[in-house]
Amino acid sequence: MPLLERPRAFLMPLAPGLLLAVTIAGAAAFLGAEYDAPVMLFALLIGMAFNFLHEDGPCRAGIEFSSKFVLRLGVGLLGIRIALDDLAQIGLTGAGLLAGLIVLTIATGFIAAPLLGRQWRFALLTGGAVAICGASAALAIAAVIPHNDKTERNTLFTVIAVTTLSTVAMVLYPLLFGGLGFSELQQGFLIGATIHDVAQVVGAGFSVSDRAGEMATLTKLFRVAMLPVVLIAVVLVLRATGAGAGQGKIALLPWFMVLFLALVGFGSVVELPAALVAQVDTLSRACLITAIAALGVKTSIKALTAVGGGHLVVVVAETLALLALAMAALHLLGLFG
Repeated sequence: MPLLERPRAFLMPLAPGLLLAVTIAGAAAFLGAEYDAPVMLFALLIGMAFNFLHEDGPCRAGIEFSSKFVLRLGVGLLGIRIALDDLAQIGLTGAGLLAGLIVLTIATGFIAAPLLGRQWRFALLTGGAVAICGASAALAIAAVIPHNDKTERNTLFTVIAVTTLSTVAMVLYPLLFGGLGFSELQQGFLIGATIHDVAQVVGAGFSVSDRAGEMATLTKLFRVAMLPVVLIAVVLVLRATGAGAGQGKIALLPWFMVLFLALVGFGSVVELPAALVAQVDTLSRACLITAIAALGVKTSIKALTAVGGGHLVVVVAETLALLALAMAALHLLGLFG
């Protein structure tokens, strides 16, 4: 086969589904900008309206490609946002506090989920999403855990839940923290430590002040930087327990996490142009929205509505636990006062 024919032979079967996912992502981005609303939710909802195209047909291969490879690429490119010098401003005590909050929030999920008849996969998905970086963490964790017939449905539910709760928190948390008498820097730290998605963290932080917004952004980036640490821990536990035996040998560091860490390391030793960082960050977000659109196409509305109220209770319990633990710890330690 001629050299130029190989990419063509690979891409042609993917083109219809990939084009569908990209089109939905573009429509979602337009609606998000027009109505100042979460783009991820629009991508999910529009995608689910096209669920019939995921059945046997020309779109199936491209939708599968978008929901797997494009998703992993988007997560890997997230590393462009992070530089170790910036994270050092949090300090050892602040870093230790954030790491502890992540562990305790995930633990809350493992306590709450069985009480409501939910499995460990759902506890890990929701706990990781709430503790680390919302939808991006849910998608990354879903990429490494062993799949079953509920994985995609639970992943989409988690994305919807954490995005909605993040939007509510963006409005309510600054009022709550200000009313409780926390300083600007403390409010920024709490906003960055407790709101799930990056966009809502930035919005809430800068609604308080520039200093609070900068602290919120740094705090949130530290949580994002913990994503590969959590994924490595998940893979090690899966290997040790044999829980992932059905999907073959699990790589300790999947390729997209290698990309994530490489970008963090490169950005930490080389001062990258701001325009380049912005372009790669935009590409990462575009990949994630496209992947969410594809996951939406793969999921029927009927399947999503069948999850039951227990799913929502677990996510809300994790969110409230993170909020309460962060406020209590910051008050006791007196950081950034």
